This record gives sequence, structure tokens and C-alpha cells, in this order.
Amino acid sequence: MANGTELGKKAKQYMDEGALVPDELILGIVADRVAQSDCANGFILDGVPRTLAQAEALEAKGIRIDHVISIEVDDSAIESRMTGRRVCPKCGASYHIVANPPKKDGICDACGSELIVRKDDAPETVRKRLQVYHASTEVLKDFYGKLGRLRTVNGSQSIEGANEDILKAIGAKA
Repeated sequence: MANGTELGKKAKQYMDEGALVPDELILGIVADRVAQSDCANGFILDGVPRTLAQAEALEAKGIRIDHVISIEVDDSAIESRMTGRRVCPKCGASYHIVANPPKKDGICDACGSELIVRKDDAPETVRKRLQVYHASTEVLKDFYGKLGRLRTVNGSQSIEGANEDILKAIGAKA
């Protein structure tokens, strides 16, 4: 979508309307992107596939996903991380009340605007999103687990530790 491709423009229309982007469109975007020369030695997908149908379609198209990384974190920790986020509506700067607080509580360091909580970071919304996430990812974890491609990493450890574990899981050198 960043490249302004026709498929990307179509996907953006769906997203702008708040609608789900159809699988065929998502798969087309992925297929076009991974066919580019800079993906010849590998690529990372984030958020795709989201459904079993997408995973099966990628396999059918010959787009092999060698490693699926499941970063596991307790729901309570995820809720704490997400509900602690604050964003600047003016410049887009992002903060966290514990992990990355602004210098002055509630005020953007970059432009001085008042920080806000995004609607999708409200506790009830986060809990609903987690329910949907778990329901949709379990089937994908089963699918890739049966193929021997699922790798699980503890996401509650330090960023450095999680990064090291991810590199080990995919057989890369740190």
C-alpha cells in the first residue's frame, strides 16, 4: 500500500470504510510483494495470515512460510501495556505511562499537546480484541504447528531477550 499499487489502493478503500479487506486482495498484495527481488532471500509478514483460509491459500500459491513466531504474553500484561499507551493527536508521538512516559505527565514532549488514550486502548475494547485474537490465532497455531513451523517465544521477558529467542527460533545468528 505504501507503494501506491492498484491492489494497495483497493485495500485502502476497504480500510477507510472500516470494512475487512477481502482475502483475495490481501493474498494478491502478499504475492506481489514477496515476488519482488528484495524478498528473494526471505521476508517477514506481520498480521498475515489472519485466518486458516489465508494460510491455506498462501501454501496453495507456493508462498511458503518457514517460521511462524508466536510471542506469548499473559492477557493481563497485554492489557496493562495497551491501556497504558498515550498518543499525541497533533504530531502522532507515542508514549506509555510506565515504559516510556513523557517528561511532563499527559503532555507531548515533541509539540506540547495534550496526550490522549486511543479508543481501541480502552480496557473493554482490549479485552474484546484479545478474545477475537485468541479465537483466530489458535487455529493458525494448530495449522503451522502440525507443519512443524510454529515457534513460541516468551514475550514477557526483556526486548533483548525476546529478540535473541526469536533469532534462535528461526536459526539466525544474533
